[in-house]
Amino acid sequence: MPKCFQCVFPWSSLWLASLATLVVQSVLSSSYPSSSSTYQRPAAGGKRPGFMERTLVLLDVNTRSPIRVLNDNFLSLQLDPSIIKDGWLDFLSSKRLVTLARGLSPAFLRFGGKRTDFLQFNNQKNLAKFRGPGPDYYLKNYEDDIVRSDIALDKQNGCKLANHPDIMLELQREKAATTQLVLLKEQLSNIYSNITITARSLDKLYNFADCAGLHLILGLNALHRNPDNSWNTSSTLSLLKYSAGKKYNISWELGNEPNAYRSMVGRAVNSTQLAQDYTKLRTLLQSVRYYHRAHLYGPNAGRPRKNAILLLDGFMKNAGSVVDAVTWQHYYMDGRVKTVEDFLKTRLLDTLTEQINKVIKAVNTYSPGKKVWLGGLGPAWAGGISNLSDTYAAGFLWVNTLGMAAVQGIDVVMRHSFFDYGYTHLVDQHFNPLPDYWFSLVFKRLVGPRVLAVRVAGLQRKPQPGRVIRDKLRIYAHCTSNYNHNYVRGSITIYIINLHRSRKKIKLAGTLRNKTVHQYLLQPYGTDGLRAKYVQLNGEKLLMLDNETFPELKPKTLRPGRTIAMPPMTIGFYVIKNINAYACRR
Repeated sequence: MPKCFQCVFPWSSLWLASLATLVVQSVLSSSYPSSSSTYQRPAAGGKRPGFMERTLVLLDVNTRSPIRVLNDNFLSLQLDPSIIKDGWLDFLSSKRLVTLARGLSPAFLRFGGKRTDFLQFNNQKNLAKFRGPGPDYYLKNYEDDIVRSDIALDKQNGCKLANHPDIMLELQREKAATTQLVLLKEQLSNIYSNITITARSLDKLYNFADCAGLHLILGLNALHRNPDNSWNTSSTLSLLKYSAGKKYNISWELGNEPNAYRSMVGRAVNSTQLAQDYTKLRTLLQSVRYYHRAHLYGPNAGRPRKNAILLLDGFMKNAGSVVDAVTWQHYYMDGRVKTVEDFLKTRLLDTLTEQINKVIKAVNTYSPGKKVWLGGLGPAWAGGISNLSDTYAAGFLWVNTLGMAAVQGIDVVMRHSFFDYGYTHLVDQHFNPLPDYWFSLVFKRLVGPRVLAVRVAGLQRKPQPGRVIRDKLRIYAHCTSNYNHNYVRGSITIYIINLHRSRKKIKLAGTLRNKTVHQYLLQPYGTDGLRAKYVQLNGEKLLMLDNETFPELKPKTLRPGRTIAMPPMTIGFYVIKNINAYACRR
């Protein structure tokens, strides 16, 4: 059999025998004429049927027990600290942004990224200064108005939300466009300037996370170091005391991609020193009463190449017990990608499996069973690619990442980024959801943390010598989310990625036979095809109804026994109702 990522679990001989019988029955039995014709359709001119005509796939799921049980916050979010510098942090009080973030809760919100190690905490309420006439002048006055309103709302309970005038948003977009060029120049030159996070900025950040039902994980500057290269804790201690005084429920991490420090700033931090820094941070948290039981995550290693793996290995050896979960990051491609086809290559999708195996091996060597998180995940680094990483096409990478990470036991996946500069975010600078947001929303609504083994059978090509056949039909299964009250416990959600340029038919077999299915088929909307920035669900365009109201996610009901037809280049979620799966009843 060719390599199959959705079939990574051993099949019992009994199941194979029964499934083989089912295949024969599907071909020979007159009770399924459409399926039978799919297998037996004669080729034009008497030629042998080609592979493209063999479209029926038989699908079953093991409903007895889950193969993984993930964190309830499996799909989580990331915000880059650069939003302080480009000014968007002030707009996290937007009702629309809070609503969109709340739609993806429960989740973690990691405030961290490349500029984590240039953050400096300043315990002042506001550092806005008079900047003269022009757009900045009006923005400055607007910032002051926000501060004054925040001070007034400090005396009230509940969320601090605002309706921002359109003119201020337009001015901010102009300012952000200029700032983004500065940020990109810093990234290309590896010369970074410090970013000050004030007490008021922290208040805004925490208010956003709290209102949206997200748990904040705050990244601390690991490059603030003493002459002997030990970590300088002065700024961190001040931040901890301020946060404790406000009773902010925060988890912590230290640094971002420490394996890349030498290339970034010409100053290396080895695994032994990093382990000592994390041990010092744990001691520091325990010294602040409010945070003595706070969670600590790290070391946020980069893509697991040689240097990153060596650092992770040394860190686990010396400080594996200090962190509550081990974090690392993965980005699929760089900014040189130019075509949609680059997002559809199966060998690109499959790179994640090898990376996960490397990380889990390093972790289990010293701390078997320790939770592993993908602490930063995006389709592309360096801000992404305009009209590519922010389109429907990028959704194949994102949804496949969620499925593949879940199967391999990654406990949490944090998507970079919820909202910021560049082209890899879920929400654009007009506060409109991009395609990956809608994929994430449907995933959150339908997919629970219990992962189930998928069993697939069907006619496939014979492998040619020297050629690897990679799967273009990706199938994953979970118990349906218990937060979705439209479905009773015991329901199953299957999500399928069809990368073929032809329609594929999927017949539910075994325990899934003759069950009612709810289909949530996501396709690009408009004439841009895979470059579309809008998504349709079962033929209906997805748009926010207003700043606080999501569109209704209406399923299409497939009658029992009906074959699932997946159009080419699409992603679909399918809820198997009333199956009463034992693995999902608990």
